Amino acid sequence: MPYVNIQITREGNAKASHTTPEQKAELIRGVSQLLLDVLNKPLDATFVVIDEVEMENWGVGGLPVAEYRRQQAAKRG
Repeated sequence: MPYVNIQITREGNAKASHTTPEQKAELIRGVSQLLLDVLNKPLDATFVVIDEVEMENWGVGGLPVAEYRRQQAAKRG
């Protein structure tokens, strides 16, 4: 019985101000199908949980993710 936990930052993109229910459904479908295709795990035995984390609660490179992204953008130019 696979359990998959997807954690994403709670933020928008070019199309929406947050992750839409349709995007979440697509993630759940895709991950479940991948487990079926690769490991032959039945869809009805696969559990997928999506956690949205506030940006200020997510860090990378020793920095809050927003600051990390700002620094990376400045380096690129």
